[in-house]
Amino acid sequence: MSAEIDSILKQFERFGVNLGLDRIRRLLDDLGNPQQQVPLIHVAGTNGKGSVCAYLSAILKAAGYRVGRYTSPHLIDWTERICIDDRPISEPKLTEVLSQVRDAIAPDAETPTQFEVITAAAWLHFAREGVDVAVMEVGLGGRLDATNAIDRPLVSVITSIGWEHWQRLGPTLADIAGEKAGILKSDCPAVVGNLPSEAIAVVRAKIAELGCPAVFPAPALPVADPPDDRQWVRAEGIQYPLPLLGDVQLQNSALAIAAIRVLRDRGWNIDDRAIVEGMSLAQWPGRLQYFMFHNTKILIDGAHNTEAAKVLRRYVDRLDFTENRITWVMGMLSTKDREGIFKTLLRSQNRLYLVPVPDHSSAIPEELAELAAQICPDLAEIRCFPDVIPALEAAIDLEESLTILCGSLYLLGYFLGKMR
Repeated sequence: MSAEIDSILKQFERFGVNLGLDRIRRLLDDLGNPQQQVPLIHVAGTNGKGSVCAYLSAILKAAGYRVGRYTSPHLIDWTERICIDDRPISEPKLTEVLSQVRDAIAPDAETPTQFEVITAAAWLHFAREGVDVAVMEVGLGGRLDATNAIDRPLVSVITSIGWEHWQRLGPTLADIAGEKAGILKSDCPAVVGNLPSEAIAVVRAKIAELGCPAVFPAPALPVADPPDDRQWVRAEGIQYPLPLLGDVQLQNSALAIAAIRVLRDRGWNIDDRAIVEGMSLAQWPGRLQYFMFHNTKILIDGAHNTEAAKVLRRYVDRLDFTENRITWVMGMLSTKDREGIFKTLLRSQNRLYLVPVPDHSSAIPEELAELAAQICPDLAEIRCFPDVIPALEAAIDLEESLTILCGSLYLLGYFLGKMR
């Protein structure tokens, strides 16, 4: 990453997370309101946002549209967050739009946060490049998130709701659901995933209040006689390959197909061929992904909250590995539900190798070790390492074992950056 990009973004890092729409709206207004020039699909949720965005952008690209995609966080560098037709923005262009955003901040205005600056840069880039549609992922919550400075999304998608970011969104699922339902707009279509009862009640009430045409798609179903050796599923009467791993993708892909159906019903030219082609090409790194490390295949996954950990654990349970052959290499942020993640993932006779998450508010590995020992006292081994690389090297030395790197997307990004 160029020093100039880092320099610009670090100017706003100290303002941290500060939810609200006043700063981003003023900034966008001073930039000429580029968000009003870009038709938008808006995606919120605790988990599944990224894969739904990947599916949507791949399908729309296959249909011949020029597609912007904005997601967060990035794994390796900032350019990943802003893509057109699945290609990250170049460093020179990112430097240019960030400079323009910085220069547009009025001297008397409250300073925007780093996330607000990069969000404004995404909209500016998409508008100038003339994308046909943008797929944008909410950063945190929804109602007061910088991506919500819009009036008329094409479709609003809520993928899932779980107990995360409770420090900012509220202590109950109903509170969190209220924040995520804040992306819904009057009379604008909504696509909603399978939510807990406490959350769905809040979302349905908001849909009724706003008069949103809403669909609640069922998960896709596996195809009994697939046309090739890939996993094929069916949703909304369409049969397509499912490239991403994990049973949660049955729901995530169905949400994407339902959103595409909404666009199709409103005149967008997206045929079944584009859906099949787009689905087959969709990629979302760092989520249930196999990776070759020192000639050994390891499994990497963010699993940065309890719901994501459940998805990972269900996948691991289907693999042909006894528990004494599973080694977890984990690092977590200090703000995460460490107890919930450990309870979800760890089993008797597992090995656990703990590492810090560099350059972030990391949980201390030794403190994680104490917690893990209390939660799962029958672990075969617990070790702490100063860095993820020696931890992985120790893990793959174990014969016929499965090494799983997880616990933080930032940790995965650090690892993948080292592997470049």
